[in-house]
Amino acid sequence: MIKLMQESSRYVSDMVEGLALAFPDRLKKLEGNVITRSDGPVKGKAGLVSGGGSGHEPAHAGYVGDGMLDAAVFGEVFTSPVPDLILEGIKAADSGEGVLLIVKNYSGDVINFDMAKELAEMEGIHVEMAVVNDDVSIEKTEDRRGVAGTVLVHKIAGAAAAAGKPLSEVKAIAEKVISRVRTIGMALSPCYMPESGKPGFELKEQEMEIGIGIHGERGLERKPVAPAADITAELLGKLLPETAQKEVALMVNGMGGTPLSELYIAYKYAAEHLKEAGYTIKKGYAGNYMTALEMHGFSITLLPVDEELLTYLKAPASTAGFHEMEEGI
Repeated sequence: MIKLMQESSRYVSDMVEGLALAFPDRLKKLEGNVITRSDGPVKGKAGLVSGGGSGHEPAHAGYVGDGMLDAAVFGEVFTSPVPDLILEGIKAADSGEGVLLIVKNYSGDVINFDMAKELAEMEGIHVEMAVVNDDVSIEKTEDRRGVAGTVLVHKIAGAAAAAGKPLSEVKAIAEKVISRVRTIGMALSPCYMPESGKPGFELKEQEMEIGIGIHGERGLERKPVAPAADITAELLGKLLPETAQKEVALMVNGMGGTPLSELYIAYKYAAEHLKEAGYTIKKGYAGNYMTALEMHGFSITLLPVDEELLTYLKAPASTAGFHEMEEGI
């Protein structure tokens, strides 16, 4: 990966500054690696803040804007942001109605966002936190990582907040999504760390990893590369036992180095497999939403939906990274 020959010490800060410069009508950069809405905080609305390590673009700053997040906080690549920066994001998002932190289930993120929550509460800001753990490749629910399903939490909780729901209801909606959403991913090649230039794991030609994470972690199972139809069937085979409800939203998410053509192919086979299994896709997405730098692979997310969740999924959103997702596929 070329990385534009950038110094590793400036990789994230230059990326964040460039993002804000590219979308000045939507985004504003604060001191440090914090991105907020250019029109925020929005009076009378509960604020939403997310973030984590960099390397997952367009997550999370790409989802800052009307109908989704109010602020996003960047750490270094695959490293949690520090509590002081998260606190600045909370302050920027707070209009007096409180703030919900949407956090992926990684120990560093959970600890640092919780510390920032305590700091904000000491300053009189009401803060709640929802932790996403949608990765079914890990058996124990409490240990599951937050991956691409986090984006659907952003979308639905963001729509609820935009509709004027109080913080308690926005948190309840977010937790409803978290209780239902499930994801699993695969990779044909690893990503390379900007600091070291080395891959997160080694794969031989014609090998693939099933159950990879979004921080360059290797998967839980390695096997020979299979046709796209077989791969999607295998991934869905791990999701469907936890997805009893038959009306779902389907997301096929690229890991950063996968051509859109391949994601559309995976979506086709996933849709066919779901139909054969008696499922109805009520909303569909294919694209790069939660990546791992330039990893070649994809994940599949299923979210069982009801009328409430579907209404929020279909609500308008205007952000730098969510435009192709507004109408789905």
